[in-house]
Amino acid sequence: MDGILNVNKPSGVTSFSVVSIIKRLSGQRRVGHAGTLDPAATGVLPVAFGQGTRVIEYLMDTSKTYHAEIELGTSTDTYDGSGKVTRSKDPSGIRWEQVVSALASLNSQGCQTPPMYSALKYHGKPLYKWARAGINITREPRPVNIHKIELLSWQPPLVTIEVVCGKGTYIRCLADDLGELLGCGAYLKNLVRLRCGIFNIEDAISLPQLEDAFRYGYWQQLIYHLDRVVANWKAILVDDDMKQKIGNGRSIVVDEEGVVEGSIYNEQQLPPSSSSGEYCRAYTLDGWFLGVLRFNPERMEWQPVKVFI
Repeated sequence: MDGILNVNKPSGVTSFSVVSIIKRLSGQRRVGHAGTLDPAATGVLPVAFGQGTRVIEYLMDTSKTYHAEIELGTSTDTYDGSGKVTRSKDPSGIRWEQVVSALASLNSQGCQTPPMYSALKYHGKPLYKWARAGINITREPRPVNIHKIELLSWQPPLVTIEVVCGKGTYIRCLADDLGELLGCGAYLKNLVRLRCGIFNIEDAISLPQLEDAFRYGYWQQLIYHLDRVVANWKAILVDDDMKQKIGNGRSIVVDEEGVVEGSIYNEQQLPPSSSSGEYCRAYTLDGWFLGVLRFNPERMEWQPVKVFI
């Protein structure tokens, strides 16, 4: 079984536990997830099977949308409600204009320091284990891509925002940074991931629903084909000769006009632009998803990156 499930992770369950549950229910060995959610967080958690685990990296690179509730006046060591209180200050003096200004500053930040209570590893051990041992590790700021922070509601002391961001962004850090900017402290009270790439919460299936699907034997109908992850890339159809070459890991030649020999373009799409580092997806003439190709400008070839035979 190859493909991806769009799971609505419940609160109080780790992302790894969701994978373990699905492994047990499905009997599949090769199962993984894209984009870890904290145990208290809920929402979209894509879970991949078989060959689907090989396209997770492309899903991780896509943008994500979150709905976050932040409570002002209290800071914690984990930046969320599960940690120890490290600071308290009356936030009643905070005004709407100050919140808007602080969020604008966060929206423009290009780097973020990962929290100590995270799964990032230091010397082979997750940071949260060092934190629980009382050891603080110096963390270097990392680039993040925050596309949008929208203020949805301001009901003191609660700030509700929607965040659209790239991979590696910690919404808990945004909550803590907001508290620092406002001078009163803050923590992430509630977090829901609304979207991860092409997967939306409206289509996500809960664990009880998934258990029913396994019990009554229709769970495979809920799986998305693995090429859905790269559905926004340009596509080519290749003939049998090109299929054989790609299957053997050989590159496909591009002529002077940027046309891939032995191929036609699917669904009236324009051919790939043959720019450095560009990806495209390849299909056989009978519609089988053959693989992912990447352009090499030096050789003027499309090189197979992942092949699905």
